[in-house]
Amino acid sequence: MGAKVLILITVAVAMLGMVLGASHTVGAPAGSWDLQTNYTLWASRTRFTIGDELQFQYSTTVHNVVEVRKAGYDACNSSSPIATFLTGNDVVPLAAIGMRYFICGVPGHRVAGMKVQVNVKSKAVWTVRRCRGT
Repeated sequence: MGAKVLILITVAVAMLGMVLGASHTVGAPAGSWDLQTNYTLWASRTRFTIGDELQFQYSTTVHNVVEVRKAGYDACNSSSPIATFLTGNDVVPLAAIGMRYFICGVPGHRVAGMKVQVNVKSKAVWTVRRCRGT
């Protein structure tokens, strides 16, 4: 009886994790929100889906996080932010499909590489069919 309960609890916890989504520490495992991390490479290795969250960890005396539109991202401009985060341990929920853009608002940091764009996708799993030549 105890083994069945343990199995049920394990399955329930696993399913809850799938429903709630993943937590992605920006730049992990080798970095954080800093001037050394290659965020384009980091984001290319990560699948972001609805229900996931981004965690930005950084020193508040040196950095911040600003969510901007694509135009602000491309122009290194944080003057019209969607949101500004200042705690050093910011959690950003990914609640909708689409591109999200984040930069460091400290002058010169975005140009130095402190920028990340994430493509949030549906949780739906698509089946790929193989075509057979005849």
